[in-house]
Amino acid sequence: MATCRGVDVSAYQGTQDWAAHKSDGVVFAFAKASEGQHSRDTKFDTHITGIIKAGLVPGAYHFGWPNQDVDLEAANYIGAVKPHAGKGFTHWLDLERYSDGRNYSGRSAAQIKAWATAWIKAVRAAFPGQRVGIYTSASDIAAGHMPAGVPLWYPAYPWGAADYSRAEATARPEPGGVAPLIWQFTSRPMDRSIAYLSASGLRAWAAGDAEEDDMPQYVNLGLDKPYTLNPGVWDSIEYTQEWTDETGDHANDGSVFARGAARFTGSISLSVTGLPVGAVVQARMSEYEGDTHRADHPIHEIIGTPGGAFAVLPLTKRLAKGRFMRVRLLNQADTKVTISSAVLTALVWKES
Repeated sequence: MATCRGVDVSAYQGTQDWAAHKSDGVVFAFAKASEGQHSRDTKFDTHITGIIKAGLVPGAYHFGWPNQDVDLEAANYIGAVKPHAGKGFTHWLDLERYSDGRNYSGRSAAQIKAWATAWIKAVRAAFPGQRVGIYTSASDIAAGHMPAGVPLWYPAYPWGAADYSRAEATARPEPGGVAPLIWQFTSRPMDRSIAYLSASGLRAWAAGDAEEDDMPQYVNLGLDKPYTLNPGVWDSIEYTQEWTDETGDHANDGSVFARGAARFTGSISLSVTGLPVGAVVQARMSEYEGDTHRADHPIHEIIGTPGGAFAVLPLTKRLAKGRFMRVRLLNQADTKVTISSAVLTALVWKES
């Protein structure tokens, strides 16, 4: 996979030799612009002027306080970067919790996500055609703070101090099933990142000359208790446990896990108890329009063994607009069996 190299700085870093950074292979550089409702980084103008003059892909970030007024925070950032933000400039919301939680205090996960969504919307409106992304951690993603469909700049430091070649030789991380556009892999001796685009690809992306590869939305559904599957009838799995549903396609205790137009990839893990040895439970994806059955996909078989029955089945398809996807099961045994668990995970790319 093509990658390119970058750094980011704030007032904690002294004056940089940006031409030297470029000679060392750095392609992009981001500088802290603002924090909260009124604070500005004291070295932002110096940093960003040098970044742009060196011909690097420029960007700025704002450290967010989701328990403060989002309009004032967006305005603070916009005012700081507006003199510098021409074509190819990128914007980032730094959404991370202070160790004492003071910037998240009093806010629920849903409120933090709504705040981040509003900040991104305001900055997009201020800089039409420019890229706006989010810098946030695996814990924030797991907590549901990250808006869907936003480019991710992801911090995770598996080694402490590290050089670019080590990150480039490592598999791309996928926190919460989200593939980041940029991975910040170390903060020593300074913040270093790699972007999962070539240098020319990143420049084209930042300039708006390339289609953005939409970030997938994550779906994770299951059962809050086992249920009985009677013999001889195709029956849709109804998911009564919802850990994550970024697409909003799963109704409460509903069987639909994806709605078109979309493409998705994932799997469902099924455990069946009470299935006689050699007997079969069949599983397949089925398409619906509302409650009307429209199409079936290939069958997979779960076969009873002395140790029970378990299978992981792939879920990969493109789904037309207006179609809903379910997983259906057919118990071919002569007796009732129990679906003791059904855990579905999928990445869903929405299409227009």
